[in-house]
Amino acid sequence: MTTDDRPAPLIRPPRLRTEKAERGASRLELFFDLAYVLVIDQLATGFADHLDLTGTATFVGLLIVTWWSWVTTTLYANRFDTNDVLYRLAKLAATGAVVGMAAAALGATSDEGTEFALCYLATRVLLLLLYVRAWRHVPEARHTIGIYIGGAVAATALWTASLPVHGTARYVLWAAGILVEAAAPIVATRLGDKTPLHLDHLPDRFALFVILVLGESVRSIAVGVHEEHWVAASVVSAAIAFTAVAALWWIYFDLGGAAGKRELVEEGENSETGVADAYIYGHLPLVVGLAVAAVGIEQFVAHPSGDLGDTARWALHGGTALYLAGVAVVMMGTSGRWLSAWPWPVAVIPLVALAGIPEFLPPMASVILVTLILVATVLAGMRAQRRGALRTTEA
Repeated sequence: MTTDDRPAPLIRPPRLRTEKAERGASRLELFFDLAYVLVIDQLATGFADHLDLTGTATFVGLLIVTWWSWVTTTLYANRFDTNDVLYRLAKLAATGAVVGMAAAALGATSDEGTEFALCYLATRVLLLLLYVRAWRHVPEARHTIGIYIGGAVAATALWTASLPVHGTARYVLWAAGILVEAAAPIVATRLGDKTPLHLDHLPDRFALFVILVLGESVRSIAVGVHEEHWVAASVVSAAIAFTAVAALWWIYFDLGGAAGKRELVEEGENSETGVADAYIYGHLPLVVGLAVAAVGIEQFVAHPSGDLGDTARWALHGGTALYLAGVAVVMMGTSGRWLSAWPWPVAVIPLVALAGIPEFLPPMASVILVTLILVATVLAGMRAQRRGALRTTEA
């Protein structure tokens, strides 16, 4: 047996994984992502049962917590994943904690708030331990790692402080914990030691998360048809809704998201430009909008006759508009040019939002209009792509 044929050591110290070699999501990362499908599904179920302003705020707030949990773990893996036994055990333990978040998601703002916070805290503690291990073994990145450790310690302290309190005070502490930790990557970009990211792995991971949330839209269509027992109106509604979801997929993966990915790969090596930060944070409105729209889609398919409440209508139209705004933010942030998303896709955002005004059109007509707008957006993006006005990673 040659040296190259020998199994890798079970325990290997972390090292920077940002070399030029191609690298996509690992099987462990794909398994890890499955737990987030559960959380998003549970949050969407809770939102569908409470279609009001409070339900919307709860859904968006908890979705941001969930998304940030995924982002921070992904950023660590992007740089330091060596796939040894200790890392695998930590990642699997974090997966279990996220499953716990899913189990407590429906009661996160009521009787299961403590359980939700404890499970989220478990993901922070595990991540903190991984960063401490990396700090010990990767001296060239210690300045950047130290900033991330500081953010994780502060977030852990704030979430721990939330355990004995209830009501608004608890949610303020949760929000403060997210904000202080979310500042760490930006501070590291400005003040760190220029520790790079792997620019092939990063967009691959974010694209997979977008797929997970798009999957919630597809699930919503199936649930809506099932609940209406395949009546003709719901089947027609489902066909319209699926066309809209397919257009949303096309807008991100072949057009706007692909344009952001190209800018990231070409310009992201210089960490001082902040291109990677723009790419990461630009996905927040994109993901939130897509998740909100998924709940609106389910309501539309389940209520094709027109008894669609104002919140459900705005979930669909407002969520879609926010998603398109997120695509625009990714494009503008990674290119550094405000006009890079004008007129595509910024020009259509107000049209999508206006179609959701209750007095404007009945639900079926408004959704048909939005679907037509999204299909037209795809066609316009393809035309811009072919003419070279929209530079993407796709042919």
